[in-house]
Amino acid sequence: MTASSGDASVPDWVSTRALGRAVLLTGLFLVAGALLGRIDLVVLAAPFALGTAYALRRRPARPPEIGIGADDTNLVEGGALVAGISVGNRDDVGYDLVLVRTVVSSWLRIGEVRFAPGGAGSDGSDGPAPAGRRDATDRPYGFGVPAGTIADLELHGGTLRWGRHSLGPAAVRAIACDGLLASQTVLSDARPVPVYPVTEPFDADEAMPRAAGLVGGHRSRRPGEGGELAGVRIFGPGDRLRRIDWRVSLRARQLHVAAMLSDRDAEVVLLLDVLAEAGRSGGIRGSASVLDTCVRAAAAIAEHYLHRGDRVSLLEYGPSARRLRPATGRRQYLTLLEWLLDVRVEQSPHEPYDQVFGPQLLSSNALVVVLTPLVDARSAAMLARLARSGRFVVAVDTLPPSAVPPKRGQWTEVAHRLWRLDRDTTIGQLREHGVPVVTWAGAGSLDLVLRDVARLASAPRPALR
Repeated sequence: MTASSGDASVPDWVSTRALGRAVLLTGLFLVAGALLGRIDLVVLAAPFALGTAYALRRRPARPPEIGIGADDTNLVEGGALVAGISVGNRDDVGYDLVLVRTVVSSWLRIGEVRFAPGGAGSDGSDGPAPAGRRDATDRPYGFGVPAGTIADLELHGGTLRWGRHSLGPAAVRAIACDGLLASQTVLSDARPVPVYPVTEPFDADEAMPRAAGLVGGHRSRRPGEGGELAGVRIFGPGDRLRRIDWRVSLRARQLHVAAMLSDRDAEVVLLLDVLAEAGRSGGIRGSASVLDTCVRAAAAIAEHYLHRGDRVSLLEYGPSARRLRPATGRRQYLTLLEWLLDVRVEQSPHEPYDQVFGPQLLSSNALVVVLTPLVDARSAAMLARLARSGRFVVAVDTLPPSAVPPKRGQWTEVAHRLWRLDRDTTIGQLREHGVPVVTWAGAGSLDLVLRDVARLASAPRPALR
């Protein structure tokens, strides 16, 4: 439990207006009784003086402590969020009232606030606080904290969008001595809450273009020792006897063997275009922006190929050019999700460094899946360069259909239609260069495209003289 109360020279406890009024009334009655010689005024001042002295007989010496905790293990978009604010009293004097207020990210919806059994609500009873939607954390909550105890305030809600969000900082102020003393406002540190993108269902049953590994779960189009039948051919040196097809051999009166397709792993490179953003993000239950579609699609594609034992790497096409090395397994998937939480749109007038897409990062046998909205002209030029370099490139269009510019005049709609026509022309030119462009639509989005790419990879190429 961490807390900070500001400058050390400032006292932890200060007098309230109630204490000022009690001292003022006592003084006025005593002075008036002495000047006018009236004993009844002195008698009226006695309750104020005795009550103040009795309330201040035991004064707190330590300020309250506050801390924020959250169950941030494997939080995804649309999931339940459980957090808590703990207020501790290490003093020998109980707090009559503590007021707690916290700051919550706009993508974390707190719908219900409950008081733990250790603290009493502001109405003097234990139990849940009134539930609400937006006002659950917009107002302070008050409850009492006895001496030497810790009271908990439970926050129940949900997550609306992926990313690194924050819960807090939280502020607390305590009232003691029957409301005559108040502590300084104590602040706690903000608690980071990582929310992972929801994985959209994705499946690709087609073969990969090429496989650089020796073993794996993909049915490749290369002959080898796999489980998929490629055909029957004449027996040759090096063929195993168990592969002999005796029916065909007896019919042709010559030994024939069954040719199999090898099962190999593939390397998938997910290239995220972060040069431009379009659309407005409405969270998991609202509309999706370009960045939302890009991150969720990358998580779905990576989960699919990692589950099949392939190697997956990530790259950013932007000024920072962040990179995640290729690897496989569940550990790579968790690292990938953490990597995706830091994806941000970075606009820059300069061309991203070309050396980040060199042969040391992009293997010639890898399948490059580019997630791009095709808004910036540099993105189309990058796709054309990758295609001319001989790599297998698939472009996934992440521009949402609802992404329209705000109306600023009578020509806004006409200009947007012209821009759409120019963008369609760019997509057609990319397809002529051999770059298939497909709109992301969840499961089965890349099946037809991967089938065509795999056929092109297995087709014979003309010899270069």
